[in-house]
Amino acid sequence: MRTDYETLAVTEPRPAVRVVTLNRPESLNAMNTRMLGELLDLFSGLYIDRNSTRCVVLTGAGGRAFCSGGDLKERNGMSDEAWRRQHALGEQAFRAVIDCAVPILAAVNGAAFGGGCELLLLADFAYAARSARFALPETTLGIMPGAMGTQMLPRACGVRRAKEIVLTGAAFSAEEALAWGVVNRVCDDDALMREALATAARIADNAPIAVRQAKKSLDIATQVDLRSGYAFELEAYNQLVPTEDRQEGVRAFAQRRKPDFQGR
Repeated sequence: MRTDYETLAVTEPRPAVRVVTLNRPESLNAMNTRMLGELLDLFSGLYIDRNSTRCVVLTGAGGRAFCSGGDLKERNGMSDEAWRRQHALGEQAFRAVIDCAVPILAAVNGAAFGGGCELLLLADFAYAARSARFALPETTLGIMPGAMGTQMLPRACGVRRAKEIVLTGAAFSAEEALAWGVVNRVCDDDALMREALATAARIADNAPIAVRQAKKSLDIATQVDLRSGYAFELEAYNQLVPTEDRQEGVRAFAQRRKPDFQGR
């Protein structure tokens, strides 16, 4: 997995857990063209080579912002064609995030506005610092969410709440985000990464093929009817039966020890 990015910092605090930090703190981690291209490269790489990473923690540098959205300074004065080309790059990056087989936990450590809020919604789930703030203010700028915000937000908090958030553009707190289902947990600011990494470590200790299959099945649950979803689940389940990890899990249970999953 590449680590030599200009706008992303990639670290491995423990085996198989990668922390991806949006690393433009001077711009509140706004997504410019370079960052969009690097997000596309990183998450496309995880799609292809998923065996060395079992969980990703996505966060922002500097403490003031997780991500403030698109870089409006870079966009100021862009031609319509340049704007569309940049957004097309972003579209591919966001698709790469949502298609990532590896679980993604967003650790929201500050402002998550616009595309930054949409980015955390693309993660599998999210923890937030108590001081974090959220907003989808695009309608106040003459545009609308364009990074799956109108699709992912209703799945998190329901259509009526999503309409209120998007149509007003108003900011909301971490506690509101928790109550509405946008985040899963609110942490004290200085405990956010510790709690996120503890959860990531727990995921990474589980059987990686089983985690990936379960994630795929959960992703399909809101998109199809119950019987079709169950058929998908059974197909995913049956692929786990011949794996070495399934046998190791049963052996470890019988021997009352922690399993050593190898992803085979």
